[in-house]
Amino acid sequence: MPRLIAVSNRVQVDTDGENANRGGLAVALAAALRASKGMWFGWSGEATDEFSGQISFRRTDGVATATIDLEAQDIDEYYNGYANRTLWPLFHYRLDLTEIARDFAGGYARVNRRFAETLEPLIASDDLIWVHDYHLMPLSSHLRARGIGNRIGFFLHIPWPPPSLLMSLPGHRELACSMLDYDVIGFQTEEWRQAFLDYVTVQFEAVIDGDCLCLGERRTRLLVCPIGLDAADFGGAVHTIAARQAETRLAVSAVGRDMIVGVDRLDYSKGLAERFAAYELLLANRPELREKVFLLQIAPPTRGDVPSYQQIRADLGAISGRINGEFASVDWVPIRYVNQGYSRDELFGIYRAAKVGLVTPLRDGMNLVAKEYVAAQNPEDPGVLVLSCFAGAAAQLKEAVIVNPHSAEDVADGIARALAMPLAERIERHRALLDCVNTQDVRWWSEVFLQALTGEPEARTVLRLAEATGSKH
Repeated sequence: MPRLIAVSNRVQVDTDGENANRGGLAVALAAALRASKGMWFGWSGEATDEFSGQISFRRTDGVATATIDLEAQDIDEYYNGYANRTLWPLFHYRLDLTEIARDFAGGYARVNRRFAETLEPLIASDDLIWVHDYHLMPLSSHLRARGIGNRIGFFLHIPWPPPSLLMSLPGHRELACSMLDYDVIGFQTEEWRQAFLDYVTVQFEAVIDGDCLCLGERRTRLLVCPIGLDAADFGGAVHTIAARQAETRLAVSAVGRDMIVGVDRLDYSKGLAERFAAYELLLANRPELREKVFLLQIAPPTRGDVPSYQQIRADLGAISGRINGEFASVDWVPIRYVNQGYSRDELFGIYRAAKVGLVTPLRDGMNLVAKEYVAAQNPEDPGVLVLSCFAGAAAQLKEAVIVNPHSAEDVADGIARALAMPLAERIERHRALLDCVNTQDVRWWSEVFLQALTGEPEARTVLRLAEATGSKH
C-alpha cells in the first residue's frame, strides 16, 4: 500500500497516552496511517508571532504527525472567520448567520496556500493524499499549482448546500472549481453529492460519466461513503468502570423516571432551542408524563469567540430555566442542562441509562451521536433513537423514529411514541440499527474511500456497494 498523508485543519495528538476521547476521524485515520506508515499533517492549534513554516514532527501511538503553528491573524480570518462564520453556517443552510468579509476569504486562501507550501516538500511521488473537510477545500488546487501530480482525495464531513445557497457566497465559482482538482470527493449522503452535481453541471457544464465528473481533462470520482463509528472500540466500553459508574449513578438518581438524553456540541445547527420547545410541548400536552420523565441535555460549548455561539448559549440557558420554572416540583427538574463534556466511557454509561436518545439537528452532515447511542444499548432492553430527518445518519438508520426537528409537535409525538414503544418492537428496531452501525463502521468507511483513491480495479464495485448500502438503511 502506498504511504498515506492525511491532511486536516487540526491534528488530534494524544499528549497523555489516553485515546478514549478521540473522535471517529482520529480513529479511522490512525488505523490507516499505521497500516501505510503514513503521516498526519495539519495545524497544531497553537499561535505563533510570525508564520515560519516550521514543522513539528512527533510519533504517538504508532502514528507520525507533522504540525505547523499559525499567526493570530490566520486563526482569526481563516478559522474563526471564513471557516466558522462563513462556510459553516452557509453549508448548514443558515444564510441568516453567514458573515461575508473579504478579510475572511483572504485569510482562508492564505492559510490554504501555506498548508500547500509547507506540505509539498514532505510528499513523495507515490504518496496518496487524503484531505478532510471544509477548512481545506481548495488545498488540492494549490498543490496542483506547485506541480504535485499525486492522487489526492477529499472528504466533506458536513453538508454541501444547494446551488441557490452556494451562489450567495462571493467567489463560489472559484471555490467549487478548485474542488475538481481532487481525484475523489466523498460525501456523507446522496443528497449532498447531488447538490454538488447540480451546481457544477450548471455552472461549468461539467459532464457526468458514470460515477465521475469530467471538466476538460479533469476527472473526479464522486463517492457516497458515510463515516461510521468505531463500533468495536466504543462497544467495549460496556466493560469499563467509568461506564458502569455513570449508568448506575443515573439509574439511582432517576428511580421511577425515564431519562431522555441529548448529547451535542453547543451549536445552532443542532436544533437545541427547537428540541427544548418540543419537550416543553410534550409536558404541556401530556401532563401524565410530568415527574415521570426528564431530559438530560449535555452541550459542551465550542467556538466561544464567535458571537452566534455566545448567543445560543445564552438563549438555551434562558429557555431551560423558563421550562424548569414552569414545570418543576420540589423533587423533580424537567431539564438537566449541562455545559461540559464527558469521556467516551462515561457517555456510554449515560446513553445506556437513557430510555430515549434524542438526536434532532436542523442540519447535520452525519451525526455520530446517533450511532453511539445505538451501540451503547442493552440489546435485551434497548432504548429508542429519535432522529432528525435532516441528519445524514437518517439515510442509514431508518429504523429510528424519524422526526422533523422544525415541528415541535412532530418531535413531541416522536418522544411520546418512543417512551411507549413495546419491548418487542424496541428489540426489533435496535437489532436492525446495530447491524448497520457494526457493518458500516469507521474502518469500512476508510477502506472504501482509500480503495477508490488508489484507483484499484475493484474500487468502482465497492463504490456502488457503498451507495447501495447507504440508501438501504
